Amino acid sequence: MDKQKLMERSIPGMNRNARFAETEHAEHADAALRRMASYFAREKLMAAAMTAAVIFGTLSGVWAPSLQSRAVDIIAGTVEGNLVHAVFFMLLVYLFYSACQLFQGIISAALSQRIVKRMREELFSKITELPVSYLDTHSHGDVMSRMTNDIENISSTVSQSLPSLCSGVLTIAGTVAVMVCYCWQLALLSCITVLLTLLATKLLSGQVRKFSRRRQLLLGQLGGSVEEMIAGYRTVTAYNHQDITIREFCQTSDSLTKAGIRTDVFSGVMGPVMNCIGNIGFVIIAVFGGYFSAKGLISVGVISAFIVYAKQFSRPINELAQIYGQLQTALAGAERVFAVLDEKREDPSGLSFAASRGANVSFSHVTFSYSPGCPVIHDFSLTIPSGKKVALVGATGSGKTTIANLLLRFYDIDSGEILIDGQDIGQASRKSLRRAIAIVPQEAFLFADTIRNNLLYANAFADENALQGAVDRSCCRELLGQLPDGLDTVLAPSGENISQGQRQLLTIARAFVADPKILILDEATSNVDTRTEKAIQSAMHQVMEGRTSIIIAHRLSTIRDADLIVVMDQGKIAEQGTHRNLLALKGKYYELYMAQFAGFAT
Repeated sequence: MDKQKLMERSIPGMNRNARFAETEHAEHADAALRRMASYFAREKLMAAAMTAAVIFGTLSGVWAPSLQSRAVDIIAGTVEGNLVHAVFFMLLVYLFYSACQLFQGIISAALSQRIVKRMREELFSKITELPVSYLDTHSHGDVMSRMTNDIENISSTVSQSLPSLCSGVLTIAGTVAVMVCYCWQLALLSCITVLLTLLATKLLSGQVRKFSRRRQLLLGQLGGSVEEMIAGYRTVTAYNHQDITIREFCQTSDSLTKAGIRTDVFSGVMGPVMNCIGNIGFVIIAVFGGYFSAKGLISVGVISAFIVYAKQFSRPINELAQIYGQLQTALAGAERVFAVLDEKREDPSGLSFAASRGANVSFSHVTFSYSPGCPVIHDFSLTIPSGKKVALVGATGSGKTTIANLLLRFYDIDSGEILIDGQDIGQASRKSLRRAIAIVPQEAFLFADTIRNNLLYANAFADENALQGAVDRSCCRELLGQLPDGLDTVLAPSGENISQGQRQLLTIARAFVADPKILILDEATSNVDTRTEKAIQSAMHQVMEGRTSIIIAHRLSTIRDADLIVVMDQGKIAEQGTHRNLLALKGKYYELYMAQFAGFAT
């Protein structure tokens, strides 16, 4: 979620003029509408019940003023009939109208929640099946917005706007038909207020929309200024920039105040103007209705019915423009949701993969590019013997992490082959392949759950002995002793209630629980201090024992004892050998080593 949306949610009154905001339009509204209809088709009974409630409620709402007209005429003595019966029947119709409105609200709310529940579940399921490349190339905030904001727009539209749209259209059609039947001359005169309503709505909403856009823009700028000042408070203070910062803030705040006042003024005028136009309509009906009544064209009861119909007629006209904008926004949101649902899933097919403990890994003439025509790995060939530790080093962007991504089949290679124990991983199913590989990433990620469940994330079938063994071998026993509930301690989101080094130790314990054939350590000690690094290194030695291990490292002190060190440069192997041999060559590895340990710039 971007900064402006956060500000809109956090500041009261930010959305009070949302109905006049810019409408987001779907690029292919017809296709989105047809696809949304398929969700309604799965809820045929509820959709039919809501439709029936809308139709019967609208018919009773249109019919009730006619009954009122008859009752008034009976009182006036222009028609004969039983007043008690007429009033009682009118009461029944109004009660039926209210019951239909209530039923419509209940059904539409249930229908919307059932539809968005299905869409939300389909979307979440699809996100979990998307290839890593999709989430690497799309904003996480945008994906989350589709799950939350777009789905919520669809929900509110189905529960509120869609029934109101259907009811409004039917009400206008029914009301016009009845008014024309009673007196077409008075019906035409009543349309004058409709034209005035449309004109006033267009003029006022245009002004509100203009100043509302400016207010939202300025509010985003104001929030950005506050966030920037707080984040850089030491710098502001150190350079005595407080006065300039205050002056800039006040200028933006003054502009925001002016835009807010104008927005609220034009928005506040809308109600009185609509009431005034409505009163003008009543005056027109009273004056001309009285004249027509005196001429014998209509009765007094028809005048009373026209007053009700005029109000009933203008209300949905005021709402339709707003509803149309909400429908367009909902369709745009649905289109964004459908775009994710239509993305290609990660292919689950392939042969079952089975590797031995300490598997042999071979890269043969591998070439790979994230973008076509721009390879980042060039003719890469490397054999990692069974049970050996191989370190990948090199400058940032040399392709080290990409090699790990290719081994896990987060991405598929362009050419060449990768073999594990002689099996081409391109033919293996991703699920079985990843079951044989564990990774300890640079950014240790833990879920907002117990430590036990975070460890079991690697292997849901691990027993208590396996968990305790993983804790001991990863040097986490002291850490658990400091926590109130040991393994059952609940971690904050991303493990924020423990230190970076402790999170890294737990990810190593998780790798133990996975009991992988191949282990990848991606900069596992890059974000910790030297003392914590020693504890992590001790745990790493434990977990790497007897396993084929690939270590991606910037700190060369962590890979001195590696069986093979591979120096990468621009997607190619520049050098390879042991630590001692590479230092003797005085090549790229020597330069990297001396830059770190002799104090030169890297």
